[in-house]
Amino acid sequence: MGDSAKKILFVSSEMEPYLPETRIAKICRELPQDIQERRKEIRAFMPRYGCINERKNQLHEVIRLSGMNIIIGDVDRPLVIKVASISAARIQVYFIDNEDYFRRKQLMQDEHGKFFADNGERAIFFARGVLETVKKLRWAPDIIHCSGWISHVLPLYLKKAYKDDPIFSNSKVVLSLYDDNLAEPLSPGFANTILYGAIKPKDVTLSEQANGMELAKLAAQYADGIILGCADVDASLKKHCEDLGLPVLPYEEETFSDGSYMDRYNAFYDDLLQ
Repeated sequence: MGDSAKKILFVSSEMEPYLPETRIAKICRELPQDIQERRKEIRAFMPRYGCINERKNQLHEVIRLSGMNIIIGDVDRPLVIKVASISAARIQVYFIDNEDYFRRKQLMQDEHGKFFADNGERAIFFARGVLETVKKLRWAPDIIHCSGWISHVLPLYLKKAYKDDPIFSNSKVVLSLYDDNLAEPLSPGFANTILYGAIKPKDVTLSEQANGMELAKLAAQYADGIILGCADVDASLKKHCEDLGLPVLPYEEETFSDGSYMDRYNAFYDDLLQ
C-alpha cells in the first residue's frame, strides 16, 4: 500500500460527547483519537440525531458538502452535512442530517419504546450520505470501520453500488458487531428499498420482514474483517461470520479495562492492509 499515511474512515451510530456514554459511543470517541496519534489519517461520521444540542456542541452546516438529494423509494430527501470539532482530540466529526430522518429526539424508537417504522430507510440514507460525502471530500479511505446498527447498509453499498468509484477502489470494510441489532422489522419492503445502482436482488439476502439481525449478517457478508465489540454478540451472528471465513478479532474484556484494545484494533487494520 506504499509508505503514505493510511486513511481510516470511522462510521458510527454513536459517539461521545454528542450522545451519552455507551460501549459503542466510548469506543467511537477513543479509537479515532488513538489511531490518529499513530500517524494514520482519520475521518469520523455519525447521524445528527435531534437530541444532539447543536449550540452546545458547536455544529455548523458545511455548505459545500450539502445540497444533494438522495432518492429512497420515490422520494427525494435533501442531504445536509454538519461538522463539529472535538478540540481536545483534534478530531472533526461529520454529521449526516435530514429533517425527516434525524430531527426526532430518540435514536431508534419513540418515547413509548416503539421502533420507528422507517429505521431501514434511515440506515440507507445514512450509508449513502456518508459515501457521497467522502466522494466530495476526495478522500480515499484504506479502511472503513463501521460500528452500530445504522452503519450496516454501508458494506453492501460499498462493495456493490460504489465498487467502480476510484475513491473506494482499495477500501476494506471492518465491521464491529455489538448487541444493538433491531429486533423489529426495519421498514416495509426494506429488501426492495435497499436496492440501488448495480445491486441486484440476488445480492441482498434479506427476507420481506428483515430485522436488524438479518441486516447485520448481510453487512458481514460484504465485510473484509469482523471485530466482536462486546461479550453479548448473538451466537448465530458469530457463527455466520466464521462460516464466511472472515478474519475475526475476538472480544477480550480486559483489553477495554486497560485500553489495549486499541493496539489490537490497529494491528487488525494493518493485517488487512498487507
